[in-house]
Amino acid sequence: MSRTTAGDRLRRVLAVVPWIVANPGHRVADVAARFGLREADLLADLEVVFMVGLPPYSPDALIDVQIDDEGRVSILLADYFSRPLRLTPGQGLALLASSEALLSVPGTDPDGALARALDKLAQVVGVEGADAVDIRLGSAEHDILDQLRLAAAEATEVEIAYYSYNRDARTERQVAPWRVFAESGNWYVHAWCHTAEGERIFRVDRIESLTPLNRPARVEPDRDHERVGVFQTREGMPRVTLRLEPEAAWVVDSYPSERVEDQVDGRLVVELAVTEIPWLERLLVSLGPQAEVMSADGIEGADHLGRDAATRILSRYQSN
Repeated sequence: MSRTTAGDRLRRVLAVVPWIVANPGHRVADVAARFGLREADLLADLEVVFMVGLPPYSPDALIDVQIDDEGRVSILLADYFSRPLRLTPGQGLALLASSEALLSVPGTDPDGALARALDKLAQVVGVEGADAVDIRLGSAEHDILDQLRLAAAEATEVEIAYYSYNRDARTERQVAPWRVFAESGNWYVHAWCHTAEGERIFRVDRIESLTPLNRPARVEPDRDHERVGVFQTREGMPRVTLRLEPEAAWVVDSYPSERVEDQVDGRLVVELAVTEIPWLERLLVSLGPQAEVMSADGIEGADHLGRDAATRILSRYQSN
């Protein structure tokens, strides 16, 4: 069973439909292979497309998906697609920006109907050059993304070489990918990690290499795996309470907070779960005098952690 979120599925459908419209008559199996899908998943997506339309939802107001006896698929767009859109410049730019992200969906034709339409729209709104609006979700390699999606869809395992930013360490891990998703401008994979013997979230652009193991996943995901986000609080995870100057309020927006209190002088008291000590060190160094450690549960020497980390960094520069 393909493990994708509603957002992932919507992006996939929005990429598949224009390609089928421009390339009618291909077999379902061929279209599924092009986009890295199982036939059952593609057919389920097409069933949803068939119900898309406008009131009163008469046949001429619905998208018509046709699959003949030989499994060849075609899509006939409803009449309202032939009506010219009247967009403001802002709406046109927003449409251009959001549509560019669809071109990164595996299987999308970079020179197809969608790409040509975006080029025309770019000319109308006055955006010059193909790179003027550049939507990127991290720097993840396409082949690694494709292999992760395939492993998640087929419930197989892979071996990855991974750099952990929080711990500043490289490890070899055998994992069973469950879901590949985008969040906060980066690609992530939610997986069962046999090395850690637990669920983990890996940032895809930090996967340095990937090798398919060609064996079934040994651990099945739970029913709530599609709701999992990037940050996961685990039992026994240390906590730190910081008093932040007003200029450091960005911490609340950037990291999940266990507790936030506004003080009368404009400062904030924030409690954070700490995934790894090196992560907290980097945060404290970046905050400098804008943060004060008030208390820490399970972190020894937390009140001088940032100072010690800054001293180590300075000594490295001095030694060079």
